[in-house]
Amino acid sequence: MQFGIFTVGDVTPDPTTGRAPAEHERIKAMLAIAEKAEEVGLDVFATGEHHNPPFVPSSPTTMLGYIAARTEKLILSTSTTLITTNDPVKIAEDFAMLQHIADGRVDLMTGRGNTGPVYPWFGKDIRDGIDLAIENYALLRRLWDEDVVTWNGKFRTPLQSFTATPRPLDGVAPFVWHGSIRSPEIAEQAAYYGDGFFHNNIFWPASHTRQMVNLYRRRYAHYGHGTPEQAIVGLGGQVFMRKNSQDAVREFRPYFDNAPVYGHGPSLEEFTSQTPLTVGSPQQVIERTLSFRDYAGDYQRQLFLLDHAGLPLKTVLEQLDLLGEEVVPVLHEEFANLRPAGVPDAPTHAARVAAARNTTTTGEGRA
Repeated sequence: MQFGIFTVGDVTPDPTTGRAPAEHERIKAMLAIAEKAEEVGLDVFATGEHHNPPFVPSSPTTMLGYIAARTEKLILSTSTTLITTNDPVKIAEDFAMLQHIADGRVDLMTGRGNTGPVYPWFGKDIRDGIDLAIENYALLRRLWDEDVVTWNGKFRTPLQSFTATPRPLDGVAPFVWHGSIRSPEIAEQAAYYGDGFFHNNIFWPASHTRQMVNLYRRRYAHYGHGTPEQAIVGLGGQVFMRKNSQDAVREFRPYFDNAPVYGHGPSLEEFTSQTPLTVGSPQQVIERTLSFRDYAGDYQRQLFLLDHAGLPLKTVLEQLDLLGEEVVPVLHEEFANLRPAGVPDAPTHAARVAAARNTTTTGEGRA
């Protein structure tokens, strides 16, 4: 199982000081956080994609390319690549290039985003959101899987004998997670292709997460990729820790109360009881995260949100120390002990290259 962090890259004033970082400072902080993630032994760093204030990560592959040069083991991912408003040709080429730069330590998570105005900014109509996601991803897959593509669709100009360059490293495209909070069509899309399904798992109760993940698992089996238990699932999460749980609640409360997304709404206590947000001791984070298995089944990737709502970099780095030293080692061991035989490991480039070579040798493969 893989553990890591994801960032949304918000530039938010610290409610305890009133100070907001400059964009340059926030970008540099995200880079420092990624390097710290590798230092403490995490597996994955993922960044969102946004094109509107107060967010800064408008060019994920630029950021991840830099991080690739500064790390050796960390898997580099997006927590959203906007499949609806980005050109599939550009996605295919950008991520193949990143794959080569990072020696395969790359995957991506496609999504529609949660900012309606982004559609007209890139010449699209939000009413076409699902159709764009379906058509653009179908083209993206062909651009990676076929050396020469001739294609005609509804939302972009046709392609005639086009080759995306560079070709995917070792002939194996980056692994794709389809991210969704509430759209069953996206769970269906992930299942159809045999890709991973990532549920944000931050704002919704366990019953909703269970429903979405179970739909994906059933449809994954329906399309002949394996049993429901063999489907590749990832979950988000959100934590704030201190050695003493009371200290964690006291320190995090002003950040929660003023956060751009959920501030000035439910109380911290209401939100932690109704969603997976965990504010407390490392042991409480361990116990809460292990409980995700109760409604999502055995899954492959767990990402945590740590750096948001104006939390200063020093505090985020302290959170990473706690995560790497006290939480993730225990979770690795506990999840491994609980996992039944037959549940697949988290996907890596090396494992997928080996599987592709084995398929070529034996002439066998999954549907």
